[in-house]
Amino acid sequence: MTLSQKLDIRQGQQLVMTPQLQQAIKLLQLTNLELAEFVEGQLEENPFLERDERANAKERGETERSEERADAGASADVSTLDTDYANVDADAAPGDAASGAGDAGAGDWSSVSGSRQQLSEEYDPLAQAAHEITLAEHLTEQLHLATRDEVQLMIGAHLIDMIDDGGYLRADTDEVAERLGAEAPEVRRTMRLLQGFEPSGVAARNLEECLRLQLRDQGLLTPEMDLFLQNIHLLGTHDLPSLRRNCGLSETQLRDNIALIRTLNPKPGLAYGRDDVQVVIPDVYVTEAEDGGWKVELNQETLPKIIANERYFARMSSASDGQETKSFLNEQMSNANWLVKSLDQRARTILKVALQIVKHQDAFLVEGIRHLRPLNLKTIADAIEMHESTVSRVTSNKYIHTPRGTFEMKYFFTAAIASKHGEGSYSAESVRQRIRELIGKEDPHAPLSDDRLVEILASENIDIARRTVAKYREALGLPSSVQRKRMAKRAI
Repeated sequence: MTLSQKLDIRQGQQLVMTPQLQQAIKLLQLTNLELAEFVEGQLEENPFLERDERANAKERGETERSEERADAGASADVSTLDTDYANVDADAAPGDAASGAGDAGAGDWSSVSGSRQQLSEEYDPLAQAAHEITLAEHLTEQLHLATRDEVQLMIGAHLIDMIDDGGYLRADTDEVAERLGAEAPEVRRTMRLLQGFEPSGVAARNLEECLRLQLRDQGLLTPEMDLFLQNIHLLGTHDLPSLRRNCGLSETQLRDNIALIRTLNPKPGLAYGRDDVQVVIPDVYVTEAEDGGWKVELNQETLPKIIANERYFARMSSASDGQETKSFLNEQMSNANWLVKSLDQRARTILKVALQIVKHQDAFLVEGIRHLRPLNLKTIADAIEMHESTVSRVTSNKYIHTPRGTFEMKYFFTAAIASKHGEGSYSAESVRQRIRELIGKEDPHAPLSDDRLVEILASENIDIARRTVAKYREALGLPSSVQRKRMAKRAI
């Protein structure tokens, strides 16, 4: 066998992720707040990007007309662009660059609109609200009064940041020490310092420690009560006989200990103000149409309105002499145009996915959660001729406002549970809701076991295993039938 060298020409296809395509993919999965922050950064960096004042003026005019005329309205068409998200994956379906947003939900059951009346900017309810001191601010103030040591101040500030709203320190001291480059004993010493602050019980790592700190501050932490706290989990499961036996208590002593525990605060941090709650702003609105169908529209308030200033680009290009300067200007103008198109394509893709979700979950909007249908990403991807990964990115952290409330788009994607007789299937979420309803209506003194729940669901044509019922019940935060029976006895 002889070795030789030769040149071959081969033709093949290869997916190339250009920086622009990577940016388009990134825009898909951003929330509306993250998108607004990203666009603000681009407006500062790119000289040819600017806000579309014409769109703002148009919206102001529409708002004024809507105040004068109740039936005034406007709709925004979604233009077809060349950003092809279907090419993100090699096995993706053919792109939909030639189809408009209206094609995604064609039919009499929906109409597409893109304008909503803007909220008044004259009154800000958050600005008028009185400021409540937060738990972090309260602890930080005490920390600076308790120590002047710079190391303790640094460690204490880090630990305070890790305390949740309930007042619990959800962190391992060894991991904190490694992260900060500090000595583990110093971190534990600082943690004990925080545990001496007000409110009593703060910076505890679990419920047992929280109650122990409060009893210690009140001078009630006896050896008998310490043993009682070590078995506090039995009180949570309402297993009073085992609790009494493990602690060696009489009935009277058990009742007295439980009464004392009830005077303590299991979540001391809730007595203080918390950080402002971030209100979820829907990306899509679904309302009833006049013809009895559903009207699906984008929330234009969450969509950045920017344009590429071609006139300014032309003036700058004609005034520049160097090749390097012209290359920079061309690159910035290309990036500006691509961003504008990517934002429009993102909006169109969100709208198309929302249209298909509404189309498949029409029964849920009309009848409620019991009629939520099984749905997966592939069904929506096939309907809009895009890849499943694109649909997954679109539905992440995107919210849709319906007459039944505001839901994350991923809420409508649930697994299918087969029917008993093989006719159709049921959504896992609707089955969970049915389990909640059955337990809510049961006799407290004769609670339904998981086996009994399986029998009832089978009579309703739902084929489900006992372990699945138990898993759903635990996910709903519902105790077992034995625990529910104990709770009913304690309530007598």
